[in-house]
Parts: sequence; C-alpha cells; structure tokens
Amino acid sequence: MRQINFVIIFVICLALVLFGIENTEPAAIHIIEGVQLQAPLCVELLMAMGIGAVLAWVFSVWTQLQKMMESGKEIRQRDVRIEELEQNIQRYKVELEEQQHLLPASKPIDDSVDAEVFAQ
Repeated sequence: MRQINFVIIFVICLALVLFGIENTEPAAIHIIEGVQLQAPLCVELLMAMGIGAVLAWVFSVWTQLQKMMESGKEIRQRDVRIEELEQNIQRYKVELEEQQHLLPASKPIDDSVDAEVFAQ
C-alpha cells in the first residue's frame, strides 16, 4: 500500500512541476476592491489548491472528531446497558436460589420399594 501511495504522490508532484513550467504568465488577483496582486498563474493555482487541501483536511478532522464523540456516547450507553443486564442476572440468580429453598425436598428413590409395588 505504501508503494501505491508513493506512486500517487510522485505522479501528482510531477504533474504540478510540469504545470508550473508551462504556466509562468503573470495574472492579477483581485482580493478586495482596490487590492490587487500580481503573480504567475502557476503560483496562484498552486496556492488555491493548497488552501483547498488544507480546508479538506480540516473538514476531515472535524468529521472524525464528530464520529469519535458519537461512538463514545454509544459506548457509554452500551456500558450502562451491560451494567443493567448484569444486575438483572444477579437478581435472577438470587430469586432462583430463594425459589429452590422453597421447593419441598425430594425423597431418595429406593429400588426395593418399587420392586414390591410391581410384585403386588
């Protein structure tokens, strides 16, 4: 995967160099009324691409931060639900033990008694 990333970055950089070599004519940038900058076209476009890349990166970081916050909220909800279920299990275990104590004790089965009943 690193080799693919390297090839992509290399191709983009090569394209930017070739673009810069071909577009050296000066162009005017009107920032606000009365303010004008003069720079080569390649510099202006590279600056615009750089600003766009930085804005895309900031948006990506912001989106990841929102996802992390949402996932943290979901994890807390899951932890609360797990705690509730564990408490339910403990409560059910106690109820089951109490019910087992309330059941009458069964008598041990004696094979000789069964034999006499069948004989009669």
